[in-house]
Amino acid sequence: MSTDDIRVGAHTSIAKSAGPYDGPANAVHQQVEYGGNCGQIFSHSPQVWQSSYLVNLCTPKDDLREKSLTSMQEEVDAAATLDVPYVNVHLGAHTGAGVEGGLRNAGSVLDDLDVPDGVTVLVESDAGSGTKLGGQFEHLATVADETSLDIAFCLDTAHVWAAGYDISTEAGVEETFTEFDDVVGLDRLAYVHLNDSKHGCGTNKDEHAHIGEGEIGVEGMRAFIRRTAAEGVPMALETPTEDGKSFEWNIERARELYE
Repeated sequence: MSTDDIRVGAHTSIAKSAGPYDGPANAVHQQVEYGGNCGQIFSHSPQVWQSSYLVNLCTPKDDLREKSLTSMQEEVDAAATLDVPYVNVHLGAHTGAGVEGGLRNAGSVLDDLDVPDGVTVLVESDAGSGTKLGGQFEHLATVADETSLDIAFCLDTAHVWAAGYDISTEAGVEETFTEFDDVVGLDRLAYVHLNDSKHGCGTNKDEHAHIGEGEIGVEGMRAFIRRTAAEGVPMALETPTEDGKSFEWNIERARELYE
Protein backbone atom coordinates (compact mmCIF):
# COMPACT_ATOMS: atom_id res chain seq x y z
CA MET A 1 0.00 0.00 0.00
CA SER A 2 1.40 3.40 -0.99
CA THR A 3 1.02 6.57 1.06
CA ASP A 4 -1.66 7.69 -1.38
CA ASP A 5 -3.70 4.60 -0.59
CA ILE A 6 -4.05 5.05 3.18
CA ARG A 7 -7.31 6.61 4.26
CA VAL A 8 -6.56 9.76 6.25
CA GLY A 9 -8.32 13.09 6.50
CA ALA A 10 -9.58 15.64 8.99
CA HIS A 11 -12.61 17.07 10.75
CA THR A 12 -13.95 19.76 8.41
CA SER A 13 -16.76 22.30 8.62
CA ILE A 14 -20.09 22.48 6.78
CA ALA A 15 -20.46 26.20 7.59
CA LYS A 16 -21.08 28.61 4.71
CA SER A 17 -18.02 30.56 5.82
CA ALA A 18 -15.84 27.48 5.38
CA GLY A 19 -15.89 27.42 1.58
CA PRO A 20 -17.54 28.42 -1.67
CA TYR A 21 -20.47 26.01 -1.41
CA ASP A 22 -23.57 25.60 0.71
CA GLY A 23 -23.47 23.14 3.58
CA PRO A 24 -21.73 19.74 3.52
CA ALA A 25 -20.09 20.39 0.15
CA ASN A 26 -17.84 22.86 1.96
CA ALA A 27 -16.49 20.04 4.12
CA VAL A 28 -15.57 18.06 1.01
CA HIS A 29 -13.96 21.14 -0.54
CA GLN A 30 -11.81 21.65 2.56
CA GLN A 31 -10.86 17.98 2.67
CA VAL A 32 -9.54 18.17 -0.88
CA GLU A 33 -7.63 21.35 -0.01
CA TYR A 34 -6.01 19.60 2.96
CA GLY A 35 -5.09 16.54 0.90
CA GLY A 36 -7.41 14.19 2.79
CA ASN A 37 -9.39 11.32 1.30
CA CYS A 38 -11.82 10.69 4.19
CA GLY A 39 -12.97 12.70 7.19
CA GLN A 40 -15.78 13.71 9.49
CA ILE A 41 -18.21 16.56 10.10
CA PHE A 42 -20.70 17.86 12.63
CA SER A 43 -24.05 17.60 10.87
CA HIS A 44 -25.27 20.40 13.20
CA SER A 45 -23.60 22.95 15.43
CA PRO A 46 -21.84 21.20 18.35
CA GLN A 47 -23.08 23.89 20.74
CA VAL A 48 -26.80 23.16 20.42
CA TRP A 49 -28.90 20.16 21.37
CA GLN A 50 -29.19 18.87 17.81
CA SER A 51 -25.64 17.50 18.17
CA SER A 52 -24.27 14.22 19.46
CA TYR A 53 -21.51 16.34 21.06
CA LEU A 54 -23.88 16.92 24.01
CA VAL A 55 -25.42 13.45 24.13
CA ASN A 56 -25.05 11.45 27.34
CA LEU A 57 -26.07 7.85 26.73
CA CYS A 58 -25.16 6.77 30.26
CA THR A 59 -27.24 9.29 32.16
CA PRO A 60 -29.72 8.10 34.81
CA LYS A 61 -31.82 11.25 34.30
CA ASP A 62 -34.98 10.71 32.27
CA ASP A 63 -35.06 14.18 30.70
CA LEU A 64 -31.43 14.01 29.59
CA ARG A 65 -31.98 10.50 28.28
CA GLU A 66 -34.86 11.69 26.11
CA LYS A 67 -32.87 14.66 24.80
CA SER A 68 -29.96 12.34 24.03
CA LEU A 69 -32.20 9.85 22.25
CA THR A 70 -33.86 12.59 20.19
CA SER A 71 -30.52 14.10 19.25
CA MET A 72 -29.07 10.75 18.24
CA GLN A 73 -32.13 9.96 16.13
CA GLU A 74 -31.66 13.25 14.30
CA GLU A 75 -28.00 12.41 13.75
CA VAL A 76 -28.60 8.98 12.25
CA ASP A 77 -31.38 10.35 10.05
CA ALA A 78 -29.09 13.15 8.85
CA ALA A 79 -26.37 10.61 8.11
CA ALA A 80 -28.79 8.62 5.96
CA THR A 81 -29.78 11.77 4.06
CA LEU A 82 -26.14 12.69 3.43
CA ASP A 83 -25.12 9.09 2.61
CA VAL A 84 -22.67 9.13 5.53
CA PRO A 85 -21.98 5.60 6.80
CA TYR A 86 -21.15 6.34 10.46
CA VAL A 87 -22.44 8.41 13.37
CA ASN A 88 -19.86 8.74 16.12
CA VAL A 89 -20.81 9.23 19.78
CA HIS A 90 -19.23 9.14 23.22
CA LEU A 91 -20.89 7.09 25.94
CA GLY A 92 -20.96 10.03 28.31
CA ALA A 93 -20.89 9.96 32.12
CA HIS A 94 -22.85 7.80 34.53
CA THR A 95 -23.08 10.72 37.06
CA GLY A 96 -23.73 8.46 40.01
CA ALA A 97 -25.45 5.50 38.36
CA GLY A 98 -22.24 3.49 38.59
CA VAL A 99 -20.30 1.84 35.79
CA GLU A 100 -22.69 -1.09 35.31
CA GLY A 101 -25.76 1.14 35.56
CA GLY A 102 -24.33 3.67 33.14
CA LEU A 103 -23.48 1.03 30.56
CA ARG A 104 -26.97 -0.47 30.88
CA ASN A 105 -28.42 2.99 30.33
CA ALA A 106 -26.33 3.43 27.20
CA GLY A 107 -27.45 0.10 25.82
CA SER A 108 -31.08 1.05 26.46
CA VAL A 109 -30.79 4.33 24.52
CA LEU A 110 -29.11 2.56 21.62
CA ASP A 111 -31.87 -0.04 21.61
CA ASP A 112 -34.47 2.70 21.21
CA LEU A 113 -32.81 4.19 18.12
CA ASP A 114 -34.33 3.58 14.69
CA VAL A 115 -31.14 3.46 12.63
CA PRO A 116 -31.62 3.67 8.84
CA ASP A 117 -30.09 1.08 6.56
CA GLY A 118 -26.53 1.95 5.59
CA VAL A 119 -25.78 3.82 8.83
CA THR A 120 -23.78 2.41 11.74
CA VAL A 121 -23.41 3.98 15.19
CA LEU A 122 -19.81 4.15 16.36
CA VAL A 123 -19.06 4.40 20.07
CA GLU A 124 -15.81 6.30 20.63
CA SER A 125 -13.23 5.48 23.28
CA ASP A 126 -12.86 8.10 26.00
CA ALA A 127 -10.02 9.59 28.04
CA GLY A 128 -11.83 8.34 31.13
CA SER A 129 -11.95 11.29 33.52
CA GLY A 130 -14.45 11.50 36.37
CA THR A 131 -17.53 9.36 35.81
CA LYS A 132 -17.12 9.30 32.03
CA LEU A 133 -17.26 5.80 30.58
CA GLY A 134 -15.49 4.35 27.56
CA GLY A 135 -11.93 4.69 28.78
CA GLN A 136 -11.58 0.94 29.23
CA PHE A 137 -12.02 -1.51 26.38
CA GLU A 138 -14.23 -3.55 28.71
CA HIS A 139 -16.72 -0.66 28.74
CA LEU A 140 -16.99 -0.81 24.96
CA ALA A 141 -17.46 -4.58 24.97
CA THR A 142 -20.14 -4.35 27.66
CA VAL A 143 -22.12 -1.75 25.71
CA ALA A 144 -22.03 -4.03 22.67
CA ASP A 145 -23.48 -6.79 24.86
CA GLU A 146 -26.10 -4.48 26.39
CA THR A 147 -27.67 -3.46 23.08
CA SER A 148 -29.26 -5.39 20.26
CA LEU A 149 -28.11 -2.66 17.85
CA ASP A 150 -25.20 -3.69 15.64
CA ILE A 151 -22.70 -1.04 16.73
CA ALA A 152 -19.01 -0.59 15.95
CA PHE A 153 -16.23 1.46 17.53
CA CYS A 154 -13.88 4.39 17.03
CA LEU A 155 -10.55 4.54 18.84
CA ASP A 156 -9.11 7.98 19.53
CA THR A 157 -5.34 7.70 19.99
CA ALA A 158 -5.16 10.63 22.41
CA HIS A 159 -8.01 9.15 24.46
CA VAL A 160 -6.54 5.64 24.46
CA TRP A 161 -3.25 7.11 25.68
CA ALA A 162 -4.90 9.30 28.33
CA ALA A 163 -6.89 6.30 29.58
CA GLY A 164 -3.67 4.41 30.31
CA TYR A 165 -2.86 2.35 27.22
CA ASP A 166 0.80 2.97 26.39
CA ILE A 167 0.97 3.34 22.61
CA SER A 168 4.27 5.25 22.54
CA THR A 169 6.20 2.26 21.14
CA GLU A 170 5.63 -0.31 18.42
CA ALA A 171 5.41 -3.03 21.07
CA GLY A 172 2.87 -1.00 23.02
CA VAL A 173 0.73 -0.46 19.93
CA GLU A 174 0.75 -4.17 19.15
CA GLU A 175 -0.16 -5.00 22.74
CA THR A 176 -3.02 -2.49 22.64
CA PHE A 177 -4.39 -3.83 19.36
CA THR A 178 -4.15 -7.37 20.74
CA GLU A 179 -6.04 -6.39 23.88
CA PHE A 180 -8.71 -4.58 21.87
CA ASP A 181 -9.11 -7.66 19.68
CA ASP A 182 -9.38 -9.95 22.71
CA VAL A 183 -11.86 -7.76 24.59
CA VAL A 184 -13.91 -6.08 21.83
CA GLY A 185 -12.88 -7.58 18.48
CA LEU A 186 -10.92 -5.91 15.69
CA ASP A 187 -13.78 -6.67 13.32
CA ARG A 188 -15.70 -3.98 15.26
CA LEU A 189 -13.03 -1.29 14.81
CA ALA A 190 -14.43 0.95 12.08
CA TYR A 191 -12.68 4.31 12.58
CA VAL A 192 -9.71 5.97 14.27
CA HIS A 193 -9.34 9.55 15.47
CA LEU A 194 -5.65 10.20 14.96
CA ASN A 195 -4.25 12.65 17.51
CA ASP A 196 -1.08 13.02 19.55
CA SER A 197 -1.46 14.17 23.16
CA LYS A 198 -0.13 17.10 25.18
CA HIS A 199 -0.30 15.09 28.40
CA GLY A 200 1.11 11.88 29.82
CA CYS A 201 -0.19 8.33 29.60
CA GLY A 202 -2.92 7.56 32.13
CA THR A 203 -3.51 11.20 33.12
CA ASN A 204 -7.12 11.19 31.76
CA LYS A 205 -6.33 14.61 30.24
CA ASP A 206 -7.73 15.13 26.75
CA GLU A 207 -5.75 17.78 24.86
CA HIS A 208 -4.64 17.01 21.35
CA ALA A 209 -1.24 17.69 19.79
CA HIS A 210 0.27 17.58 16.31
CA ILE A 211 1.13 14.12 15.03
CA GLY A 212 4.48 12.97 16.44
CA GLU A 213 5.01 16.15 18.45
CA GLY A 214 3.18 15.20 21.63
CA GLU A 215 3.72 12.71 24.44
CA ILE A 216 2.85 9.69 22.27
CA GLY A 217 5.65 10.69 19.93
CA VAL A 218 6.95 9.63 16.54
CA GLU A 219 7.48 5.92 17.20
CA GLY A 220 4.04 5.40 18.68
CA MET A 221 2.19 7.43 16.07
CA ARG A 222 4.07 5.70 13.24
CA ALA A 223 3.23 2.27 14.64
CA PHE A 224 -0.43 3.16 15.19
CA ILE A 225 -0.81 4.59 11.68
CA ARG A 226 0.77 1.52 10.09
CA ARG A 227 -1.30 -0.89 12.18
CA THR A 228 -4.53 0.99 11.47
CA ALA A 229 -3.77 1.12 7.75
CA ALA A 230 -3.07 -2.62 7.77
CA GLU A 231 -6.58 -3.16 9.13
CA GLY A 232 -8.02 -0.98 6.34
CA VAL A 233 -9.51 1.43 8.89
CA PRO A 234 -9.87 5.15 7.99
CA MET A 235 -8.29 7.83 10.18
CA ALA A 236 -9.59 11.34 10.88
CA LEU A 237 -7.48 14.05 12.46
CA GLU A 238 -8.71 16.35 15.22
CA THR A 239 -5.35 18.02 15.71
CA PRO A 240 -5.04 21.70 16.69
CA THR A 241 -4.27 24.61 14.40
CA GLU A 242 -1.29 26.21 16.10
CA ASP A 243 2.44 26.77 15.70
CA GLY A 244 1.89 27.40 12.00
CA LYS A 245 0.60 23.84 11.53
CA SER A 246 -2.88 22.91 10.36
CA PHE A 247 -4.74 19.82 9.15
CA GLU A 248 -2.79 19.90 5.89
CA TRP A 249 0.50 19.59 7.78
CA ASN A 250 -0.81 16.75 9.94
CA ILE A 251 -2.23 14.79 7.00
CA GLU A 252 1.13 15.00 5.25
CA ARG A 253 2.86 14.07 8.50
CA ALA A 254 0.69 10.97 8.88
CA ARG A 255 1.58 9.89 5.35
CA GLU A 256 5.28 10.49 5.99
CA LEU A 257 5.18 8.35 9.11
CA TYR A 258 3.43 5.56 7.23
CA GLU A 259 6.30 5.25 4.75
